[in-house]
Amino acid sequence: MQTLLVGIDAACKRVLDPLFEAGATPTLESLFESGVSGTLESQIPPWTPSAWPGVYTGVNPGQHGAFSFLTFEGYDWDVINRTDVDELAIWELLDRQGFSSVVVNVPVTGPADEIDGAIVPGYTAPEDPRCHPQGLLDDIREEIGEYRIYGEIPARKTPSEAKIEEYCSLTRSRGEAFRYLADRFDPDFGFLQFQQTDTVFHEYPDHWNVVERIYETVDEQVRATIDEHDPDTVIVVSDHGIGEYEGYEFRVNEFLADEGFVERTAGESGMPSWSSIAESELLEGKSGKSDERSILERSLSAAASVGLTSQRIAAALDRVGLKETVAKRVPGDIARAAAEQVDFESSTAYMRSRIELGVRINLVGREPSGIVEPGEYETVRTRLIDALEGAKTPNGDPVFESVVRRESLYHGKHVENAPDIVTIPAEFDHFLTASLRGDQFGPPQEPWNHKIDGSFAVSGTAIEAPGTATAHLFDIAPTVLATLDVPASDRMDGSAMPCVEPAGRKAYPEYHRDGKTRTDDAKVEQQLADLGYIE
Repeated sequence: MQTLLVGIDAACKRVLDPLFEAGATPTLESLFESGVSGTLESQIPPWTPSAWPGVYTGVNPGQHGAFSFLTFEGYDWDVINRTDVDELAIWELLDRQGFSSVVVNVPVTGPADEIDGAIVPGYTAPEDPRCHPQGLLDDIREEIGEYRIYGEIPARKTPSEAKIEEYCSLTRSRGEAFRYLADRFDPDFGFLQFQQTDTVFHEYPDHWNVVERIYETVDEQVRATIDEHDPDTVIVVSDHGIGEYEGYEFRVNEFLADEGFVERTAGESGMPSWSSIAESELLEGKSGKSDERSILERSLSAAASVGLTSQRIAAALDRVGLKETVAKRVPGDIARAAAEQVDFESSTAYMRSRIELGVRINLVGREPSGIVEPGEYETVRTRLIDALEGAKTPNGDPVFESVVRRESLYHGKHVENAPDIVTIPAEFDHFLTASLRGDQFGPPQEPWNHKIDGSFAVSGTAIEAPGTATAHLFDIAPTVLATLDVPASDRMDGSAMPCVEPAGRKAYPEYHRDGKTRTDDAKVEQQLADLGYIE
């Protein structure tokens, strides 16, 4: 193996430094100390479904087209997959230059493309994804035992030993599957990604002992992979950082409603259903269908249409200390039927997905029921920017570090799919949500969440001398290619890091795939919703 790229989701200085000091991750510490390492600036938005495509394509979301866990067609949605990422990946560029690859657990890579080598998709793929070659997942399970993409959703807030072991088992399976495939396909390039290092902060943010156990397991798997396959160059990369959120939850659509941009609705008339996929404040139970539930849904929907929404019920129950008790017994689809929603067809503008970090204008000719005429677009956008720039926390501080037109951040053939206005929270210390919850502000739903600063390390024969540096997420793809002396694509926004010998640039064909594939998988949606990624 010439180059091994190790992806560790959410790894950053505030996580790695304590692990290094504790001696918990000697392999990773050695890679960071023996090579060139430092802070890796992520992209906007710094979340898994957009950032990992940024890693493996080297282009901004305006070019590759992935802005969120969801992809939209009008008001309809689906969970994003590889057919929505409209750019060549590292392994596809290498394939065109005669190099083979093994890619394991990288998010937004399913359904897998055909290359010289093997691909096992990661996050956003169904639990039994289409791999390449066909039948590969069965081979892996026969060789190493159980292999899953997702773990079970925690039943309680305190991690059990069984839950911790599940995390570690999932992590071990990534390394074991990768080594099996590397033995079988003998690749020039390998890409091995670990996701539980991020998931743990969403599920158990206050349990450092669990974080340490997962990272110890990652370290063991990286060491075993290096020992067995002896790559010339090892690159470690995270897609973003993670850290404590000390600010507020800011409910963007509540703010926009108060400013006159958002209209509300409730019950079955709510459009579209994705506005409340995840748990409402009344929901901790499981979704399900039955005749009795359908009757109850319709009843609650009717109640919501006259103002008795699940948000109001939850507030009342909370006042008498019964919210959590009742919530555990209320199926998700019933709670959603009673939830107040944004009326997308009647609103001037709205946040459709918090992961996008932005506001979408309901534009005539673009949205199915647009109400803003094209001639009014810039006027409305300026009004929105002025309003959002004026948003202040209860402490009187600005909510946003910057509120900008999308063109100032994105370029490429998919800019039209971006939110019209991008809203970047101050120091990424505020949790943005699209949910309607009654008030504009509340405590963050999660005490730890994504930050813009990740980490990287480049170690091995490609490096002349160790040192520290800074780099951008888009620099990873051209750096990987340079270690194999393959030119970067002339469409890449990043450049090979100075620590490696550049291989120049060349024009490659546009990425082409015969049509898009829908994910349309309720289990994937529920996993992402339970992690707070989909509201």
